[in-house]
Amino acid sequence: MAEQKIRVIVAGFRGNMGAASCQTILADERFELVGVFDPHATVNDQDKARLPHQVVVATTKEAIPEADVWLDFTTPNAVEHNVEIALGCGLAPLIGTSGLTEVQLKSLQRQAEAAHLGGLIVPNFGLSAVLLTQFAKEAAKYFPNAEIIEMHHADKRDAPSGTAIATAHAIAAGRQRQPEPDQTESSVAGVRGGTVDDVPIHAVRLPGYLAHEQVLFGGTGETLTIRQDTYDRESFMVGLKLALAKVTSLTTLKVGLEQILD
Repeated sequence: MAEQKIRVIVAGFRGNMGAASCQTILADERFELVGVFDPHATVNDQDKARLPHQVVVATTKEAIPEADVWLDFTTPNAVEHNVEIALGCGLAPLIGTSGLTEVQLKSLQRQAEAAHLGGLIVPNFGLSAVLLTQFAKEAAKYFPNAEIIEMHHADKRDAPSGTAIATAHAIAAGRQRQPEPDQTESSVAGVRGGTVDDVPIHAVRLPGYLAHEQVLFGGTGETLTIRQDTYDRESFMVGLKLALAKVTSLTTLKVGLEQILD
């Protein structure tokens, strides 16, 4: 007997990640793309996104077909309403939308808890980025002084990236002692970057980059650098498929791809 496919709705299907995700889902026999959602979508968008005509283009909640997973690549302004729709339809939310604040994360988790549904919020689907964050947490036990430099394409809307923020939180959680203060006095406002959990983050936005992050640790007489580089969005599809395969088994709304890695 053939295993039942996981049925997916994609919100934000006209963006780079949404479009790539649609093609990945269509190409994998474990999944079925049953619909896409955008209040402003038209039938022409279906052809532009190279979607089969059996895929429903939904512009309202009422038009959304039966499914198992709601995959969201929209904007921080839209995602809370979208997740409300998804939970109302009994779908497990898989949120790849970048730039969510801590307040929004908590709000989404409360929504899922009230609906008695689990799901996953993924700041980064790249395995190298997830491993970098885990390695950084481990290194922070021994090197509490750390700074993050993240580099992204010029069209990225948020700064710093969600991955950099997650890395800063991981470093703070891994520290066994507080970092030693430096003696620098900044002559230009913001030159030392922004600070998250006592970790400076420097955000670079330039043409030619896609997604890159490095964490610099400093200790007595030595330094440690951990770096990851993403050169193609196809790398994100590996993590996406892992998440799609496991998100329906979660009982709470968790944060981070590492939550479903074996």
